[in-house]
Amino acid sequence: MGKLLIVGSVAFDAIETPFGKTDKILGGAAPFIGLAASQFNVESAIVSIVGNDFPQEYLDLFTDRNIDISGIEVVKDGKTFFWKGKYHNDLNSRDTLETQLNVLADFNPIVPKSFKDADVLMLGNLNPSVQLSVIDQMEVKPKLIVLDTMNFWMDIALEELMEVIAKVDVITINDEEARQLSGEYSLVKAAKKIHTMGPKYVVIKKGEHGALLFHKGSIFFAPALPLEEVFDPTGAGDTFAGGFSGYIAKTDDYSFDNMKNAVIHGSNLASFNVEKFGSERLQELTKEEVYKRLTQFKSLTQFDIKLT
Repeated sequence: MGKLLIVGSVAFDAIETPFGKTDKILGGAAPFIGLAASQFNVESAIVSIVGNDFPQEYLDLFTDRNIDISGIEVVKDGKTFFWKGKYHNDLNSRDTLETQLNVLADFNPIVPKSFKDADVLMLGNLNPSVQLSVIDQMEVKPKLIVLDTMNFWMDIALEELMEVIAKVDVITINDEEARQLSGEYSLVKAAKKIHTMGPKYVVIKKGEHGALLFHKGSIFFAPALPLEEVFDPTGAGDTFAGGFSGYIAKTDDYSFDNMKNAVIHGSNLASFNVEKFGSERLQELTKEEVYKRLTQFKSLTQFDIKLT
């Protein structure tokens, strides 16, 4: 079993969907990634920054899941990153109502000594300069570096983002972002072009329509499980990334065939995430529930066909 290092924001979110609204709740990329990865009992750590308004109960939640928090800087008299958003009726689009970077604006990541040799490095959606800093701090080259990014960084920090992309093994982005990054509408052509930028594996997330994995001309597709209710999609992509990287770290197998399994595990965990606000569902999720839904995924995608 390998060690997993997670870099990403830890935040407060205030969310409104057609089904209700919340006050400040636990948000940011790192908690979703960490809670998802903890389902595999991996040794993991979060590198992030919060203010002294961040509740101890959330830090305890991480340590209870065997997530090392020595890399989370707590800024005295500082305020934690805050995001407020409202989803439209289709839940596929949203409006950002408020963003307060607060302590995240001056984030200088420090990797804990005990995780400078992590086997898997999961770079959550953050400023590319922060991601580069973390890569440079690793004393041993990770067996796998996974990058999650978004169109915002393509718009304002493309040069630095391309530096990061050149150093990673796996990139996970959605279909819109893949098209923007590559300049290609076809996702197959987009993946080919992104391969030339550095990553050996390209994962393109399509929300409720599943995810595609590309590697050296091979393509794997994982559907999203059809759900009766989708309550809040916030953090679903981060949960996918946590399930993906957590499974890889647990199995210590970096083959294309095992990446397929990782995509399924990531999709499986993301299907739980959308059932409640924020990370609430991940906080209460049991191994039994995960296993049961995994069998549903298997029956959804498995079939025998006679080829004549």
